[in-house]
Amino acid sequence: MAGGLPHPVLLVDEAAKAVGLYKLNDAFHAQVIDSNVIYAWFAMILLIILGMLATRKLEMVPGGFQNFFEVVVGGLESFVVENIGEKGRKVFPFLCGLFLFIITGNLIGLVPGLDSPTNNVNTNAAMALTVFVYYNFWGIRMWGPSYIKHFMGPFWWLVPLMLPIEIISHLARPLSLTLRLFGNVRGEEIVLVLLFALAPVVGTFPMYFLFSLADCIQAFVFFMLAMIYLKGSLEHAH
Repeated sequence: MAGGLPHPVLLVDEAAKAVGLYKLNDAFHAQVIDSNVIYAWFAMILLIILGMLATRKLEMVPGGFQNFFEVVVGGLESFVVENIGEKGRKVFPFLCGLFLFIITGNLIGLVPGLDSPTNNVNTNAAMALTVFVYYNFWGIRMWGPSYIKHFMGPFWWLVPLMLPIEIISHLARPLSLTLRLFGNVRGEEIVLVLLFALAPVVGTFPMYFLFSLADCIQAFVFFMLAMIYLKGSLEHAH
């Protein structure tokens, strides 16, 4: 991907190889467990540890990790409720977990010796398909068979036109979610490798701030689009 540049040593991969989780299958010459899956597990374990640290000793006047997570989770919850309404509290745990996983996965890719699970199209496709299934599940749960009205447009005589357009639009959503996140995360990592080859440390250090900001924005964009899709499925069809 980066013009034959030497690949850096990835610490989690080496640890996984040492315990036998990450190795080549002699029969098929393929990895038993893909690297992106291992890094997804790593991101989840990291979030669990941070969550335990934040809730280990809850205080009325929060500090440290508790204060940080209260600000992040409280801000996201307020944003969801303001846009969806009180019904948004039902789907907020899903949206919050999605955001925290993506932003963690994005940012660990900037740490030397680590890789990002979101620079792999399979991880992003799995999340995008989960969002697709989840918001349609809520639409069917809320409205039953009448959920089909969301795809028919405002007037009955527009149904032959609107129905195929809406179906294609909804089917394209997982693809757009997948490729947007994948392209941005993979692209920034290739740029970092190239800059490091040209000017180690000096060339990459200024870019870390820019890419950290971009990683946060991409996580929020994924989160916001998932919220918009859920909002559409929870609202009345017009």
